[in-house]
Amino acid sequence: MTKDFPIVCVGGSAGGLDAYTRLLKNLPADMGVAIVVVNHLRTVATRLHEILPRFTPMPVELITDRLDVCPNCVFIIPEKRDLHLLNGEFRLKPISKPHGWPDVITVFLRSLTDNWTGQLIAVIVSGYDGDGAAALCGIREVGGITIAQKLDTAVQPDMPQSAIDSGCIDFILSPEGIAQEIRRIADRNSAAL
Repeated sequence: MTKDFPIVCVGGSAGGLDAYTRLLKNLPADMGVAIVVVNHLRTVATRLHEILPRFTPMPVELITDRLDVCPNCVFIIPEKRDLHLLNGEFRLKPISKPHGWPDVITVFLRSLTDNWTGQLIAVIVSGYDGDGAAALCGIREVGGITIAQKLDTAVQPDMPQSAIDSGCIDFILSPEGIAQEIRRIADRNSAAL
């Protein structure tokens, strides 16, 4: 299978569940993109892989080391791990910043810019602090698209605000608007193949 389909990284933390469910409810199962949900969890185990299947027809998988990235699937980062991408596979490493605000979204986005040739879409939704913001300019430099959740639709606007403050955001949209934009990009990508 070719490894040049779009990857959508959806990064969030506090209040992210609201954004993830609203986004996934509005995405079809056959867009040809991989959705990777990178949520901050340092101590508690994630339950997103149990909750999110109710909101999407796509399979939802908790990422394990060396799992193949494939389209039409939702992938969930496990807690207390940094996520990387290499040779079309997910790689898990111990979290590099175990104290203070995590930077797991920034780590994964930087790995994508270095190791993925397909279209990249970085989405920053509700959460505390500013994880992800530092990697957004790099996503744009490799031709990727960056989207922040519209602040008045976010349960916790800190993360989208930090993303906007980076000066490297292409779109500021509600979760439903983000879904529409992802569909548009996926359609354009499949038309180009």
